Amino acid sequence: MTRFTRATRISAIEISEIMQLTEKAAGLKVAGRDVVALTTGEPDFPTPDHVVEAAHQAALAGKTKYPATLGTAELRAAIAAANGVTAAEVIVTTGAKQVLANAMLASLDPGHEVIMPAPFWTSYADIVLMAGGTPVILPCGADLGFKLSPEALEAAITPQTRWLMLNSPSNPSGAIYSAAEIKGLAEVLARHPQVWVLSDEIYEHLSYVPFVPFTMAAPALKDRTLVVNGVSKSYAMTGWRIGWGVGPAELIKAMGAVQGQITSGACSIAQAAALAALTGDQALLDERRAVMLARRDRMVAGLNAMPGVTCPVPDGAFYVFPDLSEAIEKGGFASDAELCAWLLDEAGVAIVPGRAFGLPGHARISFAYAETDLIKGLRRMHAALETRLAVTL
Repeated sequence: MTRFTRATRISAIEISEIMQLTEKAAGLKVAGRDVVALTTGEPDFPTPDHVVEAAHQAALAGKTKYPATLGTAELRAAIAAANGVTAAEVIVTTGAKQVLANAMLASLDPGHEVIMPAPFWTSYADIVLMAGGTPVILPCGADLGFKLSPEALEAAITPQTRWLMLNSPSNPSGAIYSAAEIKGLAEVLARHPQVWVLSDEIYEHLSYVPFVPFTMAAPALKDRTLVVNGVSKSYAMTGWRIGWGVGPAELIKAMGAVQGQITSGACSIAQAAALAALTGDQALLDERRAVMLARRDRMVAGLNAMPGVTCPVPDGAFYVFPDLSEAIEKGGFASDAELCAWLLDEAGVAIVPGRAFGLPGHARISFAYAETDLIKGLRRMHAALETRLAVTL
């Protein structure tokens, strides 16, 4: 029998560690194990009723045919209006992840480099590799607020640099770049016109401090900036798979050429739902952000009370990214991954090791879960670490 051989471009790529751990936890639950999974970035809120109703009405009205490749005219117009651009500068995609893939496939040639501050969302590096590019990973620890400095950016840029990927608010750290910090990066980028910016702002409405869009803080770079956004996080619509990109028309056109050969237009019914989310009552955004803020404060306090754990306060998103280096050392663990695997086996709590985000020694813990799960998870982690560190010290 002839053995299947993977293409070189995906030789080192697997399903993300986030999903592997989530699926492992789900399997343990099916087997009867009491497991608290705090792994995924998926709000526990329901999709708003008026959004579901809009999808229902779209289906009843027969809006079930192939949509335009770049998105329905109505949704693109709404996104354009919200961003102060024309519809020609908007592409609607099957989830925000497809914006990243479209952009990288449309712009990277072998040898091109993409700068990404670590920690970064786990798919960034793999998408760049699949497109033939080279990730240039710049560690930005808690001492730097998990943010890239202008000096580090300047030092990393080469003639082959094509993109800088920023995520603010950040997954996994929750860090938010201030207007002054963005301006500092923009001053560097102004000297390197070959470098474009991908600004992932998917957590825009989950900010606990003032949020400034990249193009607002650095308007001079608007003609080489791609903004990524969508409805999945803010409106609890992860399964609807609708994201979008806003950028220069020529880039959007090239991304449309890629999308046209892979998925064509995003689901027509889901686009009708996304339109209702964007144009409907926005009061729920404040209400849900307040719930997340209370959860954040509970998680930070609970983690900082644990032995060997230090947890900074995230400014946005719904994750904490605690430093576990002391617990790793004193507990006799070889790595953050080993500690996280032990917590799943010993305490029945699933969290994601920092290595998945390019910054080992940490872990990402989602607080987009019910309060009862968060409390149970914190108690179990605390008890397990207290016992382990007391035994090994």
